[in-house]
Amino acid sequence: MAAPILSSWPWENFGIYKYLVLGPLFAKCIHSIIDEKTQKESWCLHICLLYLFRCFLYQLWTSYTNMLFLTRNRRVIQQGVDFKQIDKEWNWDNFLILQALFAFTGCYIFPSLQNLPLWNLKGLIAVVILHVGVSEPLYYWVHRFFHRNDHLFINYHSLHHSSPVPQPFTAGNATFLEHLFLSLIIGIPIIGASLLGYGSIGLIYGYVSIFDFLRCLGHSNVEVVPHKLFEAIPFLRYLLYTPTYYSLHHTELETNFCLFMPLFDAVGKTLNSRSWELHEKINANAGKNNCKVPDFVFLAHVVDLTSSMHVLFVFRSFASLPYTTRMFLLPILPGAFLIMLAMWVWSKAFVVSFYNLRKRLHQTWVVPRFGFQYFLPFATAGINKQIEDAILRADRLGVKVISLAALNKNESLNGGGTLFVNKHPNLKVRVVHGNTLTAAVILNEIPKDVTEMLTISTERFQKIQKEAPADCQSYLVQITKYHAAQNCKTWIVGKWITPREQGWAPSGTHFHQFVVPPILSFRRDCTYGDLAAMRLPEDVEGLGSCEEINGLKSLMVECSEDKDMVSMATEELGEAMEEEKRLQDLLLKSLLPKDDADERDCILEVRADSQTLNFNRYEKYSQ
Repeated sequence: MAAPILSSWPWENFGIYKYLVLGPLFAKCIHSIIDEKTQKESWCLHICLLYLFRCFLYQLWTSYTNMLFLTRNRRVIQQGVDFKQIDKEWNWDNFLILQALFAFTGCYIFPSLQNLPLWNLKGLIAVVILHVGVSEPLYYWVHRFFHRNDHLFINYHSLHHSSPVPQPFTAGNATFLEHLFLSLIIGIPIIGASLLGYGSIGLIYGYVSIFDFLRCLGHSNVEVVPHKLFEAIPFLRYLLYTPTYYSLHHTELETNFCLFMPLFDAVGKTLNSRSWELHEKINANAGKNNCKVPDFVFLAHVVDLTSSMHVLFVFRSFASLPYTTRMFLLPILPGAFLIMLAMWVWSKAFVVSFYNLRKRLHQTWVVPRFGFQYFLPFATAGINKQIEDAILRADRLGVKVISLAALNKNESLNGGGTLFVNKHPNLKVRVVHGNTLTAAVILNEIPKDVTEMLTISTERFQKIQKEAPADCQSYLVQITKYHAAQNCKTWIVGKWITPREQGWAPSGTHFHQFVVPPILSFRRDCTYGDLAAMRLPEDVEGLGSCEEINGLKSLMVECSEDKDMVSMATEELGEAMEEEKRLQDLLLKSLLPKDDADERDCILEVRADSQTLNFNRYEKYSQ
């Protein structure tokens, strides 16, 4: 079936090469800067600067929205943003490209736009009148028509509402037809003021920036407009919408159609009656720590500067992809370095992401320390203090399990977390880590004839040997030098080793990864295993981060000694068994052969030994 007209973008199949569409604009801009004869033609430069500023503004709002450590108490819709929504909104900036092309074309069609003054006060008045008198009512009625007309909603506007959680990028998730109309809405005040002779460069920058700011505000899903402002100036609630106001439209569809001014919903009798009540409630709860307590917490840390830029509140799109080094992010490294220093001095563990799994809330908290800091002797006490504070905080909140990630469970740092468990014997929260599951994965992969273990610590070797079955202890042999393993082709790497140390391994060796960060794949004649991870089930909700901060999936150990964990597991097991029985019965019924009599009300059996029975009468009766 062919797509409806104007529902897809002209450069939809271009991928990342869609930005080449802006090539003529940027080429003209560069030429006007270099060529002295055309230096006065600064209009191209202004279009390019405005385009880049708008991209930055939407990115800045998205980053703020996803800073859960700042916004989680003010979120309107508590659901997380998942991979499906991120993929759906991947090309959110299509409308910015479209409007930049319109501006580029418009300056050629209307040469007067190329020589606008820097500022004109009369233009401000003209823009306000045209926006309130033309753009706002036009948007309201057309938007309302898109909702009331089934053909337009299903084939066009439903794409925008398919995102369950509003985000600033959601504002750009719409069809080509809708953004043609939106370009008209934003263009009417600018072109109108210019045609009246009141246009100016400052006016265009100001109006477009405010327009984008308010769209990001409404789609942010974070209530930042104080309710006291409306209490002090009651009529203001009809002049400015809020994230709560827009969220009601996004979820309930049939109310709150305005662009920025609820006045038009009030006049059109489409204003949601719960708008102000819900807005007041969210504001009242904003200062309270009344968020849902997570069942599980994964206590992660930052690996390095580049990985720190792959989190949801920095670049959402990168966080949804497996981690790779992106060279074009290198210019941002100085800023990341300064933030790292600030975190080292002032920050404490904070929430970075969350998702729901079978009605259980999982959160990822981050210790504000980078990988290299864990190897600084003077930083050990501070890191353990950060981890301890996070565990005690989880215990106060009522978290059931907290899992220590990677270097947070380093044996030399805190004995795999035993330091905190021994120091606080009355902890209710279960402190675990994923080494047991990781070891199980690796042990399942290694050959059964491996008998040698490389470790410098005799105490560690004896402890491991003691844990082995009595009849197997004699097979374990301690090796303390790398060159002693030059004939062994199975290396389990539990500590980062240098390329020189890898050189002792014979050709064909397989390195099993048991270390974070993973060792460098230096040997081309050897193979390197991936870090062990758990595959999340399909019914996970709100998961949009492909890589955790430390580059690993969360490995959660559910301890059998924990009564709460046993209770939850038993409950889920009972539900699963009931569902299995129901599906088995359904399957058996579906395997029975089809009979015409199945559709009738009853089946009457007439036996041959009934002498007084007239079969014809019963046959007629049953019909």
